[in-house]
Amino acid sequence: MTSKPKKEPAKRTRRAPGEIRKLFLDAAAHEFETYGYRGATTAAIAQRAGATEAQLFRYFQSKNDLFRAAIFEPLNTHFCDFMASTLDVDDNAKSLREREQAYITELQRFMREHSRHLMSLIVAETHGARDLDGFSAIPGLEEYFARGAAMMRSRYQGEPPIAPELLVRVSFAAVMANVLFKDWLFPEGMASDAAIASAIIDFTIDGLSSGPPPPGDGIE
Repeated sequence: MTSKPKKEPAKRTRRAPGEIRKLFLDAAAHEFETYGYRGATTAAIAQRAGATEAQLFRYFQSKNDLFRAAIFEPLNTHFCDFMASTLDVDDNAKSLREREQAYITELQRFMREHSRHLMSLIVAETHGARDLDGFSAIPGLEEYFARGAAMMRSRYQGEPPIAPELLVRVSFAAVMANVLFKDWLFPEGMASDAAIASAIIDFTIDGLSSGPPPPGDGIE
């Protein structure tokens, strides 16, 4: 009786360093988005990537570095792309209000598309590492604030009643909260998505314009 030939063990495909790094980043993004900064572990991230923690730490010195690479850097790239796309619009062909409406509409779209990364950052800032710089570590966001403040300042011939640099951040927070927490803030059947989006635009433009109060509006 002849014995069956032994099967050669399957050779593992050697992965390129760039491919391995991407696997770690994809796994980290998923874990941070699902469990937050504190709940995500490097062991779980390595396992999801099909590698070991030892391999992970060859590419990233710490969990903090991995979070920055998986969350901060993509968000900054997205913000820079967002700014480039909004700058492509022919602003001279539109009124100031039309430009503001287009800007906020694009901001809402951006936040919906990247809500998971934004939520990861919010959770990390609230319950995560103390040494994270948070939103201040995203240069693309600072560029957005600068351009938004310039747009708000153009509403006034003199000095605005409230600093545009402050208002643009307040309006950004309002848009972000309404987009990220839409299901909680707006019960089903309360309003259509289009109506909610329109209300956010009107509130951001008109509710935060903060012009001087009309005569007789003060409390006696």
